[in-house]
Amino acid sequence: MNNEKFVEVKNLRKVYDNGYEAIKNVSFSVKKGDLVCLLGPSGCGKTTILNMLAGLLFPTSGDILFDGKSVVKTEPKDRQIGYVFQNYALYPHMTVLQNVMFPLTVGKNKKSKEEAEKVARKYMDLTQITEFANQKPGSLSGGQQQRVAIARALVQEPKILLMDEPLSNLDARLRLKIREEIRALVKKVGITTLFVTHDQEEALSIGDEIILFNDGVIQQDDLGQNFYLEPNNYFVANFVGNPVIDNFKVEIKDGKVIGSDFELNLDDFDNSRFKREISDGQYILSVRPENIQPDENGHFEAEIKDVELIGRERILKFDHEAVQTRSLVNLEVPIKAGDKVALKMRLDRVFLFTPEGERVY
Repeated sequence: MNNEKFVEVKNLRKVYDNGYEAIKNVSFSVKKGDLVCLLGPSGCGKTTILNMLAGLLFPTSGDILFDGKSVVKTEPKDRQIGYVFQNYALYPHMTVLQNVMFPLTVGKNKKSKEEAEKVARKYMDLTQITEFANQKPGSLSGGQQQRVAIARALVQEPKILLMDEPLSNLDARLRLKIREEIRALVKKVGITTLFVTHDQEEALSIGDEIILFNDGVIQQDDLGQNFYLEPNNYFVANFVGNPVIDNFKVEIKDGKVIGSDFELNLDDFDNSRFKREISDGQYILSVRPENIQPDENGHFEAEIKDVELIGRERILKFDHEAVQTRSLVNLEVPIKAGDKVALKMRLDRVFLFTPEGERVY
């Protein structure tokens, strides 16, 4: 694996004139050739980061390095980046070929028409839009327009490709297809890519690595599977996962984990997973739905309110402390709405968080 740091963000802050701190002392790095997803809810700061990388916003403090050189004071046009915007930003009066060629026909390094067309057609072939060369963007589907926008970003052969929610305007089925194409394309070209999205499935499916933001702060910077299996904190555990994680309010006292209708022994937990020594007090016990299973020796009993079929599995929905909770079971388990079922949690797969969100187990 290539361990070269190609993009480095160091102690980056962005404070707007109204005093709002959008980015709070953020640091991360991206290896050359990797596709990294910046994930998080709306307003968390991920697009602000992208715009500072592009030079469209100036940071309040901190540094940005491309290939070991600071670019904070470098003009956007000199940063050797390609940018794919959410709304495609294609010129409606130009043909597809003219749109893709356009970056090569302006500026001090513009190419001849013949050379520009040759390069444009190369990337049109890669993005499978050659057949639309003489059509206007308005006659294309959303997915086809997105391919045009990607080809136009690649024609300048940038060192870094920035993509801001590029699939958000597409329907679900097309989004799935295009995201597979994007990953295959950037890997074939070998370009370092930062991809902004709020969709966890999108990030998990295409990212070599994911950086999850909330409130201008990195919550976790990791491989995709670790967000699900080893979340850093309560926010991460609840943001990643579908169906969403189940949360139970508990008290830890005298070696017991006490819920409203269950009691667990701390000695039965996996000792290697404790992050620190546990003191008595209030906590949140969180568990993925697939780790709550029907069992005659279950930890508690619940009445099933609804059953939702999702392919080869079913979601059993039940109320716990007036909050809807879920169990994920296979089709072979004969359970229907209205049944009272004993449910058991896998204690080696649960998480314990403090009320402030710190993970302790």
